[in-house]
Amino acid sequence: MTDGYHHGNLRAAVLKRAAEVIEEEGPHSFSLRSLAADLGVSHTAPRHHFGSREGVLNAIATEGFLILAERLRDNREAGGDFLETGVEYVRFAVDHPAHFQVMFTPTLLNARDPELAAARTAAFDELVTGADTVAEAAGDEPAAVVGGWSIVHGIATLALTGNLDSSGVRSLFGDADLIDITRRSAGLLFASPSPRE
Repeated sequence: MTDGYHHGNLRAAVLKRAAEVIEEEGPHSFSLRSLAADLGVSHTAPRHHFGSREGVLNAIATEGFLILAERLRDNREAGGDFLETGVEYVRFAVDHPAHFQVMFTPTLLNARDPELAAARTAAFDELVTGADTVAEAAGDEPAAVVGGWSIVHGIATLALTGNLDSSGVRSLFGDADLIDITRRSAGLLFASPSPRE
């Protein structure tokens, strides 16, 4: 069996297919063999790029942290404040739900992977940028970081798991979309809630 992929394209194809499976069925629903079958390549082909199933998950998490870091950096460079950093965090989660799930499930990952560690650090360095402006009133920047992250991570998780809708809480916001809900909810912590329409 020939893989039909140029060297390097198979790696991207495996990551894309793994993310699709994770989004549909969860992170435990694939093997390297099943990914190879889905892509029509030899069952050993993905192993050349990732070594193991954990290698695929590490690569997905690394890719996710890099995408998140880039989005947060773009927000900062465009003049976005700490609240908008949180909004971008939620946007990322909604746009990349499989990545988000894997990134924050440590039992799936090899924490000693240097690429994963570097990507995670890059994302968190961006996440804390701007927290100093929020912390001025309270005088506690670490608490502002944890509080802000907790709110937006919680909103993203509630949305992705369907709990925001199934609980009926989302209906309290009327026709507001998830970004508006994030701005209003996180804005309470940041003492700058956006006005209701």
